[in-house]
Amino acid sequence: MTGARSTRSTIALKMLMAVTGIIFILFVLVHMYGNLKAFSGHDAYNEYADHIRTIGEPMLPHAGLLWVIRAVLIVSLAIHVTCALVLWRRKQRARTTKYVMKKNNSSTFSSHWMRWGGIALLLFVVWHLINFTIGKVNVSGGPTDDPYDLLVDSFSTWWLTVIYLLAMGALAMHLRHGTWSAAQTLGLTNNARARRNANVLGYIVATVIAGGFSLVPVFVLAGVIS
Repeated sequence: MTGARSTRSTIALKMLMAVTGIIFILFVLVHMYGNLKAFSGHDAYNEYADHIRTIGEPMLPHAGLLWVIRAVLIVSLAIHVTCALVLWRRKQRARTTKYVMKKNNSSTFSSHWMRWGGIALLLFVVWHLINFTIGKVNVSGGPTDDPYDLLVDSFSTWWLTVIYLLAMGALAMHLRHGTWSAAQTLGLTNNARARRNANVLGYIVATVIAGGFSLVPVFVLAGVIS
């Protein structure tokens, strides 16, 4: 009976991770679209930055919808991280004996990177919020009240762009394996064709999102966006 409850609990935790993971994917897709507005120039980017704070007015207060989204993301992050920790601890407790030889014929580098990649992404998110949202830190010493100028000044600093691109690499691996895991948890990999499709989808999601996010800093550093 205890084993059945533990199994159901594990499935529930994986389901929560899958659902919150999908929420994050939807969010980063929208966020990536907003970032790409930088290619349209100063005014277009700043208009977008202002527009996301006025959506829902007058039914909602200024930036009301934005705070709802933030609340959903914070709760989702707390659930996602908590579930990941609980599942990892259960896995560690279940591994009572060390393997003499460990074969990982079907595993991938991204699957092994999930835990450390998740920690790296969490640290990056904290810095990203300090850089662009909470603290609005302009490392070049320029103004912080203009979203476009802050973005250009930040990514004109080569080491910030390198950190950002490394984080996008971690994000790509997390998305690739996370998409596969979510599909598996939701019962969408019950045959060879479905598993192949889930794997391809993971690569597409990772490439589109991480690649899309990487375009702006690369083109800023190259002087195309200025």
